[in-house]
Amino acid sequence: MKLFGSLPSPYVRRIRLLLADHHYEFVNLNIFSDDDRATLVRLNPTRKIPMLLDHEQVIFDSGLIYRYMSNKFGLTPLSWPEENQLILINAANDSLVELLLCQRSGFDIAEDKLFFNLQRERVAEVLAILEQQTQQGLFNDWNYVAMSLYCLADWIAFRQLWSLEPFPALQDFLNANQQQPAVQSSDPRHSA
Repeated sequence: MKLFGSLPSPYVRRIRLLLADHHYEFVNLNIFSDDDRATLVRLNPTRKIPMLLDHEQVIFDSGLIYRYMSNKFGLTPLSWPEENQLILINAANDSLVELLLCQRSGFDIAEDKLFFNLQRERVAEVLAILEQQTQQGLFNDWNYVAMSLYCLADWIAFRQLWSLEPFPALQDFLNANQQQPAVQSSDPRHSA
């Protein structure tokens, strides 16, 4: 199995955490370099990471990779509440990635513009809900959803796009899971 992705990507990192106890090859791509972009385009028409190559099977998305790994390794499928939690995590992550890309493209993401406002509203609301769910202990088991939350929260801290100060339960969650398998070796700060 080969996992294609980049070191800083929270979507890639969640799969690396999931595969911590399995043998696989990680192919680190710089998706903005010409050569690595050509590899990405050749293997994945969505031009997104992560993607998994297992023999001749290519899987294009972190959610599908989880489903594929669940079938392959007999992992417990996500419950409907966990699926909803993952949707929340992905919504915040997607909005923050969009804001980062806009920022890197020279836009002032603090500007009062509809697109930026919608992304900020989504992030604020979702983080408040995730804070409540973390306080309720809904992420106490180290499973794919908790891994995904960890990757989101740590990526937020890494990219400094949003303050986690108003979210003490999320900060405690980050601190409590620092020693989980592959957390240190997949730290996006190693790519900076």
